[in-house]
Amino acid sequence: MKTAFITLAFSLTAMWLGAKEYDITEYGALSDTTRLSTEAVQKAIDACHTAGGGTVYVPAGNYKIGSIVLRSNVTLNLENGATLYGSTDIADYKPMSTDYVSLRTNVPTVQLIYADNADHVAITGQGTIDGRGKAFPKLSWNDEGITRPHLLRLIRCSDVTVSGITMKNSGCWMQHYLACDRVKIHGITVVNRNNYNNDALDLDGCHNVTVSDMIADSDDDGITLKSTSPRLCEDITISNCVVSSHCNAIKLGTETNGGFRNIIVRGIVVKPSADQSSRYFGLPTGHSAISLEIVDGGTMSNVDIADITITGTESPIFMRLADRRRPYAENIPVDKVGSISGIRLHDILIDGAGPTGCSITGVEGHPVTDVQISDVTLRHEGGQQATAAPLDEKIAEYPEATMWGILPAKGFWLNHTQNVTFRNFNVITDAPDARPLFVATDSPGLATDETK
Repeated sequence: MKTAFITLAFSLTAMWLGAKEYDITEYGALSDTTRLSTEAVQKAIDACHTAGGGTVYVPAGNYKIGSIVLRSNVTLNLENGATLYGSTDIADYKPMSTDYVSLRTNVPTVQLIYADNADHVAITGQGTIDGRGKAFPKLSWNDEGITRPHLLRLIRCSDVTVSGITMKNSGCWMQHYLACDRVKIHGITVVNRNNYNNDALDLDGCHNVTVSDMIADSDDDGITLKSTSPRLCEDITISNCVVSSHCNAIKLGTETNGGFRNIIVRGIVVKPSADQSSRYFGLPTGHSAISLEIVDGGTMSNVDIADITITGTESPIFMRLADRRRPYAENIPVDKVGSISGIRLHDILIDGAGPTGCSITGVEGHPVTDVQISDVTLRHEGGQQATAAPLDEKIAEYPEATMWGILPAKGFWLNHTQNVTFRNFNVITDAPDARPLFVATDSPGLATDETK
């Protein structure tokens, strides 16, 4: 009854808006995973687009497809009980090229659902898209998106909506939004734990984005902001999500050629996955809950993260300015160290973390500046002896919260920072821990409750 009501309501809405509905079965799609329905689905999309837009309807059933391309003014709506299965044959995926220059577009890539320079596109409904990505083995270190398909990749698209659906089992990243504007992601479920590089969400150089009410369980990073070109991620709000990751639950980085500005994160629950049957990267409970990174010359400013509840993760908060200088394209070298400033972390409750501790680190002569951390309680295993600060600063290495092993502070190790303030920051350890709450080197302007 509920499904029938939803379908009726959807049909009436389409009628009121004057939009035609294009049923994929009327174009030859079959509920049969032994046969490809790629051509039928694409015909429905193209017909909808040619007619000026509307809804491509996927009724209940199981349909196998290879690569399809979304068009402007087209909504792909999956009925409850409908599943689009990705083909397990790489030959059914069409390599796509774009003239948008970024680290991730230097070679053609393959994906199940793709769009470039489209506007007013949407994927909605209560159905499922299952990429069956386990079928595509990792062939080289950087083969993601080349021989292992993304499930969804949108480039330079505007007025994008993704809502209601479940996405499962991509060959690499689940959903990559590159240089997109006005994106709304709401009420989706993401399960991506069947291959390497299984991120849940990647926003890359996007503007004006809202992400809300997402449940995500990923082997690799969870909610990830990237900048694989000079275009910053900016004006982004993320709220009311539940995230599980073996790596980093909320991450700004690692690719940071442009950077991040005006980012708000609110009301996130971070917890270990209930399914620990397989792991490709990371740790069972995750490397970190919050990772803020600039390593490729970009800038990070005006980031406000609050109302976060965390269970597990080895090193819950990791803030890293470094100097890797990876270019986003050949012959465009990175010629500067980036910057991190204007960061606010507050009202955060962390339970059951590992003993590593947290860190804020910059580069000599390039400090992380103007950071305020307040109303944070961290409980971890403890049980550590006093230890010296790391001598090797690893400024060109891949940034990871656990890159130095056990840190010299049970709370925060700070190195090359300026004007960092802690207020009402508390650490509780399960076992006695000989390390001090803070260890700071080259960090003028440090203010804590202890110094007031």
